Amino acid sequence: MNHNQKLLGFIGLAMRAGKVVSGEEGVLAAIKSEKAALVIIAEDASEGTKKKFTDKSSYRDIPFRIAFDKDVLGNAIGKKTRAVIGIVDPNFAKKMLEMIDCSH
Repeated sequence: MNHNQKLLGFIGLAMRAGKVVSGEEGVLAAIKSEKAALVIIAEDASEGTKKKFTDKSSYRDIPFRIAFDKDVLGNAIGKKTRAVIGIVDPNFAKKMLEMIDCSH
């Protein structure tokens, strides 16, 4: 199992644990309420979407990463395509950041 597959599996685990919000509205609400511990933005999200979520995350001091494409991100959480997901558990978020950052 490669590194990305492990990370995607971990995202799926977080989803099953109820620690993932997905879709623009849900993630924006999690950012504004400062419940989001990590925001993951799809590489093929529109430039406007990337800018909106990087700006909002930065403003609230919430870590974000740009990774995967919309199909892969959606598939990881058992949904259709997703441009952005938010992780609302600090422990899951910390582990995912370690996994993402050591793969680059």
